[in-house]
Amino acid sequence: MSASLSATARRLSAVTAVAAACMGAAALPASAAENHQSGRGDRARLEISDVQADAPGRDDRSNRSLNREWVEITNTSRRAVDLDGYTLSDEDGHTYTFDDFRLGGRDTVRVHTGVGRDTDTDVYQDRHNYIWDNDEDTATLYNDRGRYVDDESWGHNHRHGGGYGHHRDGSWYDNRGDHRR
Repeated sequence: MSASLSATARRLSAVTAVAAACMGAAALPASAAENHQSGRGDRARLEISDVQADAPGRDDRSNRSLNREWVEITNTSRRAVDLDGYTLSDEDGHTYTFDDFRLGGRDTVRVHTGVGRDTDTDVYQDRHNYIWDNDEDTATLYNDRGRYVDDESWGHNHRHGGGYGHHRDGSWYDNRGDHRR
């Protein structure tokens, strides 16, 4: 009879342990929701949010015209991201590497092609020639370990099709009259 009591005690212990585990698992989603609301569970996310591949006006290779060609990168999370070592490149292999730059939560940085003085909202590639092809190209962002983060294409390669580029508000621009390439 003592063997029977021992088996019953083991079964009761097992049932109690399972019940405790279930109660603990039910409490986890509430904790996760609290962490997310407080921002502790919010992971940094970066995206190429806008591209102006065709500088407005004449393409005269002036620094002013070069700086009107840009790519915007937005941090859609609440956490700041250290972009040191991140790269932005085009299909032809032109690459810009971020150096000692921190992008705040919900902030955007505009990467200009020409020469200029870097600020918290604008950085400059310090180039003297256009980078982004008006008719079609792809801007690709990689992290400091060379892993893909995001890209944006326009023209015939545009992943959404039908347009030659887009602005953040969703409107399209058409560069069929491009004379640079």
